[in-house]
Amino acid sequence: MTLFPTDSRRLLLYSRAGCCLCEGLEQRLRDLNLEQGLPPLKLVVVDIDAPECPASLRARYDLEVPVLVLEDTELPRVSPRLSGDGLRHWLQRVCATV
Repeated sequence: MTLFPTDSRRLLLYSRAGCCLCEGLEQRLRDLNLEQGLPPLKLVVVDIDAPECPASLRARYDLEVPVLVLEDTELPRVSPRLSGDGLRHWLQRVCATV
């Protein structure tokens, strides 16, 4: 499948409310305006503690959040210190391999 500039790939962030690492990563990702990037990404935040979240996801990611998943591929853990251009370059690098 060829991605065109208007196509966005889904980037899931498994997170939980009150987690400073989760909230920090979400904010840094939102600051990047991912839908305007190359490749364009659509950030979807999944609160693993939400009632509608499947128990299997809660069990899988309970002690692991924040976790990023591009389409169906879990990405390596991103450093909490990585932000701005460093985070953008890291995302571009991992997106190229997924």
